[in-house]
Amino acid sequence: MKLVPVAVSRAFGRQGLMLQKNSPNLLFGVGVVGVIGGTVLACRATLKMQDVLDEAQANLKKTRDAREITDKLQNGAYTDKDLQKDTTLIYIQTAVKIGRLYSPAVIVGGASIAALASSHSILTKRNASLTAAYAALDRGFREYRERVVEKYGEEQDREFRYSSEPVQVKDEKGKDKIVTRVGPSDPSIYARFFDQLSPSWSKEPEYNFIFLKAQQTYFNDLLHARGHVFLNEVYDSLGIPRSKAGSVVGWVLTGQVTDNYVDFGIFEDAESIRDFVNGREGSILLDFNVDGMIYDKIENHGEDLSWQLSK
Repeated sequence: MKLVPVAVSRAFGRQGLMLQKNSPNLLFGVGVVGVIGGTVLACRATLKMQDVLDEAQANLKKTRDAREITDKLQNGAYTDKDLQKDTTLIYIQTAVKIGRLYSPAVIVGGASIAALASSHSILTKRNASLTAAYAALDRGFREYRERVVEKYGEEQDREFRYSSEPVQVKDEKGKDKIVTRVGPSDPSIYARFFDQLSPSWSKEPEYNFIFLKAQQTYFNDLLHARGHVFLNEVYDSLGIPRSKAGSVVGWVLTGQVTDNYVDFGIFEDAESIRDFVNGREGSILLDFNVDGMIYDKIENHGEDLSWQLSK
């Protein structure tokens, strides 16, 4: 029996957490419905507006007629001061009636705007928190890579980042030698296949390889010209469907420890590349070397590049 209150409190706590999690969607839905409802109430109030205005005009006419009759009788029973007082009272009463007509629409509309604003505020704060968390993680990883490059060099950093294996190849004199082949191990979440599903794919395998290299060169030029490139832009050029992550991650030209270049992950010595170019393989996996989320880097990339301009 002692566990019942705990179980109940956990159930309520979980429901409260789910409600908090979905609060932006709920507030947005309430806001949209409220805006529509407020518009309907405003339209209904407008239909009744004419009756209020007609009543006000009739009352004003009565006061003016009473003043004219008094002037004709010259008995001073209804003076100009009385006319002004009654006219003001009619205007006030009419304004109150109009306010009552439109008050439901105003209240519902105001509450709807508040719900939409709250939904936007919650999402903005959550995005800011996620961006800050990702930026901290990304900064830690890049600082780690910077220390690796400083101590071991860029080649070792590349081998640490990607999988590497010793392979036996022929040198220029036909002798066997052992070289280290570096390539991506497990594909990242941004990796995509370029194959027959892409409208840019061709039956000529050489054309596909040239096309990919040309697109990679174009986006490198765009990166240096504009300072940033989003992953979805690359997807679009290759005929690959967009992704949610692709709208916020990409490349930005900075003076920090970033690649500062766009790479489709096409390694010249990879066996899969040879099969793709020779037509033995109709698709190829592209693994893009994105810099991560770049929204928090775009506005500062001009300052980061000052070190390059000073050279």
